[in-house]
Amino acid sequence: MRDTRESRLLLVLLVAIAFALITVDIRGGEDSPLDRPRTAAQTVFGPVEDTVATAVDPVGNAIAAIRDSDERHDRISTLERENAALKHRLGSDDRNRARVAELDKMLKTAGRGQYGIKGAEVIAIGAAQGFSWTVTIDAGSNDGIARDMTVINGDGLVGRITTVGPSTSTVLLANDPDFTVGTRLEKSGEIGFANGQGDRSLRVQLLNGKAKVKKGDRMVTFGSRADRPFVPGVPVGEVVRVDPSRGDLTRTVQVRPYVGFTKLDIVGIVVKPPRTNPRDEVLPPKPAKKPTPKVTVTVTPSANATPGGAAQ
Repeated sequence: MRDTRESRLLLVLLVAIAFALITVDIRGGEDSPLDRPRTAAQTVFGPVEDTVATAVDPVGNAIAAIRDSDERHDRISTLERENAALKHRLGSDDRNRARVAELDKMLKTAGRGQYGIKGAEVIAIGAAQGFSWTVTIDAGSNDGIARDMTVINGDGLVGRITTVGPSTSTVLLANDPDFTVGTRLEKSGEIGFANGQGDRSLRVQLLNGKAKVKKGDRMVTFGSRADRPFVPGVPVGEVVRVDPSRGDLTRTVQVRPYVGFTKLDIVGIVVKPPRTNPRDEVLPPKPAKKPTPKVTVTVTPSANATPGGAAQ
């Protein structure tokens, strides 16, 4: 339409009519004369509005989705943090349960041997004294610890105290090459001396070169004079190899120690020796042997065999 004087007058007239209709509609309220035309218009234009809304709504949904995604991301991050904290706590609980079990085992070992012990925790390994197999524990002279005391755990002999400070002490482990302890074979009572070999088995020299010993035999500490540095009856290890005898005055065997020296945590220092030698009482009971199943074979006579045993 060309911009003429008539077109301008028509536009003004249409605007005036629109304002007049709006005024009438507002004043009429629910009885507005425009209610029927509005309903008809909704009937005609409703489907078009729905179609347009369907086309437009995904954009709004996408914006809402992005907003919700941020909220979900924040929630996921929160849950991940809570889950990590829970796992950390559970891990700590598992470790605490393991330590409680280890402490309980050590107390039972001390109880069987009637050892008075002072509990301690390993706080450092490989002290700066060189290449010795040593650990540092958090108990010292303030706790009644002294040099040359026996150190045990729930499995057996750990070592002996070598140096003592006010609140810490150094333990020379039984697998150290400079470590020597008197041993006694279970039942037979054969005496020997065990020496550490680092990460290998203990080397034990039995004083009797003709001693009868076999794989699986067990050893405990023989004990020292005045129970220092070793109290008697502490489990040492199990024979894993008997070296060939060459007619020597002594006999050498290899012994796997009961204690895992690379995973020490809680230990006990024997501050009070037993009243009597516990001998083999501290050794754990041997597992029961499984009975060998008996197989009974039943022979069914052949149908072709005669009573005399000859075939037909």
